[in-house]
Amino acid sequence: MGLLGSFQRCCVCGQRGATIMCCMEGCDRCFHLPCAKEGSCVTQYIPPCRSFCPVHRPKQNVEATPEPGTDCPICMEPVEDRKTFRTLVCPACKSAWFHRDCIQGLAMRSGALYLHCPLCRNRMVFEIEMFSLGIRIPFRLPTWEENDAYADLGERHSRCDARDCLYPGGREEAEEDGPWELLLCSSCAAEGT
Repeated sequence: MGLLGSFQRCCVCGQRGATIMCCMEGCDRCFHLPCAKEGSCVTQYIPPCRSFCPVHRPKQNVEATPEPGTDCPICMEPVEDRKTFRTLVCPACKSAWFHRDCIQGLAMRSGALYLHCPLCRNRMVFEIEMFSLGIRIPFRLPTWEENDAYADLGERHSRCDARDCLYPGGREEAEEDGPWELLLCSSCAAEGT
């Protein structure tokens, strides 16, 4: 786009330097990438990586309206009373309504392998719809898998919690078998004696 982009006006803010053009044939609307969200423009982050102006952006084909008082299952705040750029619905169950910003945040944390509808847990139909509506879903492990965040969940409780521990080796020691074996609580396994 280069030199041509310096003359193009953004259809959102009106300033020059808009370098992203709507990919719809015959449309001459351009916008800045930072203005896209504010102006209800959509950029699809899957090949062929197309961008759409607010007039030509993909819209959901799902025939549904939220029940009065419907909350986003991610932030638990009310959603709008219809589908809009900022309010989306799960195409599989048609009952999960959420904010675009909420589902975008969930997608960034979940990654492509774990993103699914927060209510019906449909993955395939839901993910395809989100990709087409411009939700960026990274192809990586979810953020909760980074840095062994849950590594300590695999550790077994290993100390005696009795008020008076009688083992000669001390609270921090135990035998694998025998009379000095550490027995964990049968309900929670968070305490032992």
